[in-house]
Amino acid sequence: MMISALDYFTSLVQQDDDIPLFEAALAIAQDVDPQLDLAATQAEVDLFAANLQRRLASDASSIQKLRMLNHFFYQELGFGGNVNNYYDPDNSYLHRVIHTRRGIPISLAVIYMELAQQIGLNVKGISFPGHFLMKLSVQSGEIILDPFNGASLSREELEERLEPYAEEYGDSDDLTLAAYLHAAHPRDILVRMLRNLKALFAEHRRWQRLLGVQERLIILLPDEIAERRDRGLTYANLQCPKAALHDLEAYLSERPYATDADMLRTRLPELREASRRLN
Repeated sequence: MMISALDYFTSLVQQDDDIPLFEAALAIAQDVDPQLDLAATQAEVDLFAANLQRRLASDASSIQKLRMLNHFFYQELGFGGNVNNYYDPDNSYLHRVIHTRRGIPISLAVIYMELAQQIGLNVKGISFPGHFLMKLSVQSGEIILDPFNGASLSREELEERLEPYAEEYGDSDDLTLAAYLHAAHPRDILVRMLRNLKALFAEHRRWQRLLGVQERLIILLPDEIAERRDRGLTYANLQCPKAALHDLEAYLSERPYATDADMLRTRLPELREASRRLN
């Protein structure tokens, strides 16, 4: 029996301590390319890693590996930030990033981290505000990297990047840099990738694409009822009133006093009537 794309994604993200980040992130692309050969794309990245591994001395230090990986990834393979078309959804689909060599920080980081892992470098992602980062722990401390170009960032540069978010995240006196440099869990990285797509598809009213994103967010965040609400609103925009009602009523049942509850209740009669007409 053929497993559906969503069932496959569900199987990948079930266990918190065992989520294969690259494979799960790559699987998101099945929404736009149902015939995508996931194994072939994985094999392509494995080949990159094997090529790099052959060049490394058996006793290479973490710093030596990092320098070699940076040169290989950004110079030889030519990966980098898509500065000319930053908000293209393709920047979030790993198979297309691998093909074009252009992406946004988080997609570049997922590919970079997969290569790093295969050569024995434990590079972690950082859900830094505004711009996803990476880090590598070495004896002398932590190296913070910008996935856009592989640049190592100083404390001053990081504090400068954090400054615009002081108002959003609280009083700047409480905005300690270390609090924003924790390693991101694979589940959180996948959620951030999907929410990037969610914002793009919602803005451009691409409801069918948005529905695919919402389905995956609900799989990743089954206890976040707001994602059910957003799927319900997406169904409403797709003229699927019965499915919309199911999700919106679930949200209102759990959050009867939410700030948007009254607004949503005003939509229910119309959805019920539309659903009745379809029966």
